[in-house]
Amino acid sequence: MRKSLGLIAKGACKHAAVAMVYGFGIFLCRQVIFPHYLLFSGVRVATLALTPYRYWPALILGEEIWLVPLTVECWSQFGVLWGLLNLIPATTYVGSFVWLARQHQLLEARKKQVHVGVLLTCALAVSLASTAYNLLLYSVEALPDGYLSIHPYHQMASQWLLGNFIGILTVAPLALALYQASAEYGWKNLLHRAAESRFVFEGIFLVLPVFALLIWLGLTVSHARGAAQICLFLPVVWLALRHGWQGAAWGGTLASLANLALMPEKFASNYVSSFDHHTVQAEVIIAFAISTMLLVGARIGVLNGRAEQERKDVCVALDLARNNLHLGELQLRATSQALEQIRETVRSGYAMMLGRLRHLQPAIDDGGYQRVALVAQDQIYRLADGLHPVTWRERGLPAALREGAVARALDEAGIRYVCDLRGPISLLSMTLHMVIYRVICEAIAEGCQRRDISDIVLHVRSGEVGERRGVAIRVSFGRQPARLAQVKWDELMLRLARSTSSLGIKALQARVATFEGLVSERELPEGRRISCLMLEP
Repeated sequence: MRKSLGLIAKGACKHAAVAMVYGFGIFLCRQVIFPHYLLFSGVRVATLALTPYRYWPALILGEEIWLVPLTVECWSQFGVLWGLLNLIPATTYVGSFVWLARQHQLLEARKKQVHVGVLLTCALAVSLASTAYNLLLYSVEALPDGYLSIHPYHQMASQWLLGNFIGILTVAPLALALYQASAEYGWKNLLHRAAESRFVFEGIFLVLPVFALLIWLGLTVSHARGAAQICLFLPVVWLALRHGWQGAAWGGTLASLANLALMPEKFASNYVSSFDHHTVQAEVIIAFAISTMLLVGARIGVLNGRAEQERKDVCVALDLARNNLHLGELQLRATSQALEQIRETVRSGYAMMLGRLRHLQPAIDDGGYQRVALVAQDQIYRLADGLHPVTWRERGLPAALREGAVARALDEAGIRYVCDLRGPISLLSMTLHMVIYRVICEAIAEGCQRRDISDIVLHVRSGEVGERRGVAIRVSFGRQPARLAQVKWDELMLRLARSTSSLGIKALQARVATFEGLVSERELPEGRRISCLMLEP
């Protein structure tokens, strides 16, 4: 029982705190009232959009607490009917529109996104409803005769409609943008990410100086005030194109506040003196710019999201391809080691057979048997070395490129081969080492397909490409007619087939593309050149 009473008391305290904070906030916003800049409308919409439904009665109560003394104070001046209507909190009818907006996915909880189109529709509906409510209050006021002629309805309606709409656009998008950022990163990490954000950097060092310059021009040069107010929408457009609807939200808030600073009479005592045509025109342009840029920015955000998802999918596909390459290389290595074991078995088997032959027939000539055994062992060794170089396993990639199976095959076939390695190749991953060796083998095999070369010069350069390590490979093929006729092509192509896929340039491009690289071919006067660039995963 005590536990239940404690929970009830705790819930009541939360609701009371919400009512007090909201009522005090509405009270503060009403101290700064302009006919065409009603900030408290944006506070209502933002609060109702982000507050759970169970606290909505507390919000209504909080505004009602503030309305009661105001109504009592003005009851005798404006009449009983005005007082009864004034006791209706605006949060009640604004909440109905916000509820509809939330039902139409204003905030998508799963994706942590804001539906900008629903937000703008809600803002326009709330502005129309608030304008109608204000006109109703104004029409029932008990005022002296002739007062309506001083304040025409169409002028007041336009000011209230614009003021409510621009007030909502000033507060609500910014509040929802902060909510989305906090839901995505958390409040603890939000400041850390903001310190490293390009958006914050551009806002502080580019956008704020532009607004400051326009405010300075509008305040110091009287005839430039109107132009300065109209130009305030330009940073909003730039931020929206750069950072989506969140940029438009921040830019719209700053543009509205800057336009407010340029108003000639900021605290007018009545509607007529506060009506400034330049300010109203600028507010209309800024409201149109904010609305348009919010929609455009939302679309840009969707496109950026799709591009980011596609980029992630490409990264996942590349990682999967690299893993498959690595697994395939491990299988080749295992097969090569198995062939090495078979080679040893063949050698020991031939030795045992020759020993028994000598025991049975001591005078037999076993030279032919030994040659056959050596040939068999050599073929098995070359096959194992072609699948996965023994030199690579024992002494690394540089030794495999200079003295491996391909280098020996080229030398024995009569082709001059030069290998030049520079840079911190040892810092590259073993996966990239594997691909470098395979790419070079594929490039050499592709260059030898035409059988019109006598010299191969290999250049491998390793270094930093931006913030990632990379490697550049260039294989140059040259011809010297005097040496070209001495090349043993049949034997060479057979041995190269053991170390490559024999698929030509397509296999080369596929391997390089797996590591975000490019392949280029160039015909030279005395030969041909194949170049490629690859990046560390």
